[in-house]
Amino acid sequence: MVNVRQVPTTEMQVTSIRLEQELKDCLKELAGHQGYQALIREILWEYVQQRQQVPPRSLAASQIRATLTAIAQTTEYCALSGQIIHPHEPMLLGLTSEGRLVPLSQSFEREPASIK
Repeated sequence: MVNVRQVPTTEMQVTSIRLEQELKDCLKELAGHQGYQALIREILWEYVQQRQQVPPRSLAASQIRATLTAIAQTTEYCALSGQIIHPHEPMLLGLTSEGRLVPLSQSFEREPASIK
């Protein structure tokens, strides 16, 4: 799971890319309020991280809504700590507030919310 870098657009470079109209329309639909250019940046960052096999940018524990138990099939990195998770090791999948599943190490512990 990737957190999109929060960089002001004034620090970004303009790049021209040709896309089929159908692809552009699909990206716009998937992006919703986020905008399709931000979605394309998110997709590209995710691709780069997967190819470089570097730990993803950290999430805050408060962004994890639920967890599921899982077994890693490939090398993964905990989205909270960056800790490596080896293939065939138990792990957790965290559902983020954005609706994405991210890898979490077994040592992830979420403190129970205080009841008011």
